[in-house]
Amino acid sequence: MDIVIETLAEHNLKNAPEWPRHPFSCKYCTYWEFPDDSPHATERPREEIFERKLGWLKKTRRNFGNCGKILVIDGNGVGYAQYAHASSLPKCFDYSAGPTSDDAVFLSCLFISDQRFRRLGLGSMLLQNICEELRERGIRAVETFARRTEVNNPSGPVEFYLESGFRTFRNTSEFPLMRLDLGRDV
Repeated sequence: MDIVIETLAEHNLKNAPEWPRHPFSCKYCTYWEFPDDSPHATERPREEIFERKLGWLKKTRRNFGNCGKILVIDGNGVGYAQYAHASSLPKCFDYSAGPTSDDAVFLSCLFISDQRFRRLGLGSMLLQNICEELRERGIRAVETFARRTEVNNPSGPVEFYLESGFRTFRNTSEFPLMRLDLGRDV
C-alpha cells in the first residue's frame, strides 16, 4: 500500500473520499462551515455545494493556513480531516458541550470513509500528522466533539480520541468536547 497524507488545498479538494450516502463526500459537506445550509443541502446541485466548500477552503487557508488533510492510498482518497479556529466552523457553537476554547483549533472531522481501511492505524496516522503540523505552527491545543454511540461518522468515536491522548474536556451524553494539549505526545 502506498500511503500519502496530502495537505488539503484548492487543487485536491476534488480528491476527497466519496461514499454512497448523503453528503456523498467530504467535498460536498458544509455542515460545519454553513450550518444554515444543512437542512436543505440535498436540494442543491453537488457542483454548487462544491463551489461553496471551495470558497470556504480558499478563505480559511488565506486567514488561518492549512486547514485539512486527505489520506490517499494507492492514488485514492480514503481519509479526510478538517480543522480551523471555531470562528471558521460556526456549527461548533451549536453543541451543548461547546463552545470550544480560544486557545484551541477545532477538528471538525477526521474520517476514514472506506471501512476496509479502518482499524489499520490510518486515523491515528492522520491525527498525528495534523498534531505535528499544529505544534509547529505554535497552536496550544486541539478540540473536537467526539461521538459516543455511532462509530461510523465523521466526528469519530470517543474511544479513538481517548486512545490518542485526548481527555474529556466537557462531558455530554452524545458529543463530549475532547481536548488534546499539544505539549504532550500523541
